[in-house]
Amino acid sequence: MNWLILGQIFFINLLYITLNTIRTILVLRGYRKLAPFISMIEIIIYTLGLSMVMQYLSNPVYLVAYAIGYGIGIYIGMLIEDKLALGYSVVHIITNSMDHTLAENLRTLGYGVTIQSGYGRDGGRLILMAMTPRSAERKLYEAIDELSPHAFYYSSEAKYIQGGFLSKRIKDNPQTEQSILEELQSENTDFMTKDEFVSE
Repeated sequence: MNWLILGQIFFINLLYITLNTIRTILVLRGYRKLAPFISMIEIIIYTLGLSMVMQYLSNPVYLVAYAIGYGIGIYIGMLIEDKLALGYSVVHIITNSMDHTLAENLRTLGYGVTIQSGYGRDGGRLILMAMTPRSAERKLYEAIDELSPHAFYYSSEAKYIQGGFLSKRIKDNPQTEQSILEELQSENTDFMTKDEFVSE
């Protein structure tokens, strides 16, 4: 058994599958120019790796190395895509009441929010939809958890976007609800607190 050949088979297939995973995700997210370029590099690497393993089929160790490279390549490709955080997500938020405080606070943080009325088992609900770059998605979750801990939310992928409002700059550090209220009040806005909204 040649350890150098074994390592080459492993790393070639790892690189091929990593590129394959990234390319597949790019295709799904609509990156039509970048995906074909990656696919050309991918097929060259694939041909090299396959030709090498075909020469050593009599020894199953080489085939196992090929398979291990395949599995690890998928995992690494997913990690890279997660770090790149390409595209946009739409976060759907269902609040416990008809209070608009969460929506206004999220708008203050730079997110575009659309509101719909809904009705749950225990009464009226607000359904908020906020679009965010995937790179800022975690910060949106943290803001929701801080501003409305009991809200239910889930996300979906936004593949094609046309028109509407999308903030180009999401603030780096989500503020607490109290600091948002203080900022809005200092600017003399017409923003209402939760108690003021309910009283009206």
